[in-house]
Amino acid sequence: MTSAVRHDWSSQEIEALFALPFNDLLFRAQSVHRETFDPNAVQVSTLLSIKTGACPEDCKYCPQSARYNTGLDRERLLAVEKVLEEAEAAKAQGASRFCMGAAWRNPKDRDMPYVIEMVKGVKALGLETCMTLGMLNPHQAEALREAGLDYYNHNLDTSPEFYGDVITTRTYQDRLQTLENVRTAGMKVCAGGIVGMGESRRDRAGLLQQLANLPAHPESVPVNMLVKVKGTPFENLDDLDPFEFVRTIAVARILMPKSFVRLSAGRETMNDELQALCFMAGANSIFYGEKLLTTPNPEADKDQQLFERLGLHALQHEDYSDAVQEAVIADAVAEQEQPVRYYEVS
Repeated sequence: MTSAVRHDWSSQEIEALFALPFNDLLFRAQSVHRETFDPNAVQVSTLLSIKTGACPEDCKYCPQSARYNTGLDRERLLAVEKVLEEAEAAKAQGASRFCMGAAWRNPKDRDMPYVIEMVKGVKALGLETCMTLGMLNPHQAEALREAGLDYYNHNLDTSPEFYGDVITTRTYQDRLQTLENVRTAGMKVCAGGIVGMGESRRDRAGLLQQLANLPAHPESVPVNMLVKVKGTPFENLDDLDPFEFVRTIAVARILMPKSFVRLSAGRETMNDELQALCFMAGANSIFYGEKLLTTPNPEADKDQQLFERLGLHALQHEDYSDAVQEAVIADAVAEQEQPVRYYEVS
């Protein structure tokens, strides 16, 4: 029996999932996972910071905010040629998706021609493309879609109730509006959040409720563990219980059965056993490489060794671009019917 794709999850239902005995929760999540996905295949993405630092936002977790002294050097937008070199290297290491992130509140019109050339160039290499550039207006979203952008990442970060304790310079509705603009333009959505920011279990449930009750589920759901960076307001927070992180992965899998659930930031602090539990709980996507924007990530060879130990393999684009993706797209349609060189720009 295939798990129904729902958009009407109540907070009580989600909190009840979190409260299940650990073994029961993992069994249910793994059962849901196997209905749509190869349980031993993991989608691999690489993330490159194309413009680092000096962001005007006040996200309390972020070393790229201009408001905090984290020792991060400000850099301008990378040259298109440099981005394509990095994309080629990522493809050679087994990545099937190349993600590009810029520390902007929102892209300016003068930035868009360079960003569009990056998308076109990466697509020409045969990679899926993803970008995270901050808020997008409808015109910008349409321009990126026309350039061939596959995914746009814009995280909700946390629950609406806890959001004001994390960021004050952008509203929750701003984030939801960007997701709507991306979906309306016809791109796939990558949206998730961060856990370990001092939020409660109810807030973790609230974040997943927001994502699961969108008109169409995000095709990718990154779940980030807070990386505590010296100089940010969150540098001294207590660590989240690892089993609570696994529970969050499992509940995300149950609520969004056809989405890729990605282990994102924070993997460098996770031992192999914890990552294995996350894969058992339904995670089937990772970021691959030595760095995620400005924070460390496990080295590529370490990930390869872990995959070998667990009998996992990297999912290639052609492996899921047909059967799985066609099913996801069909559901989305039905739901809708319901020293390097830099450019001298900001």
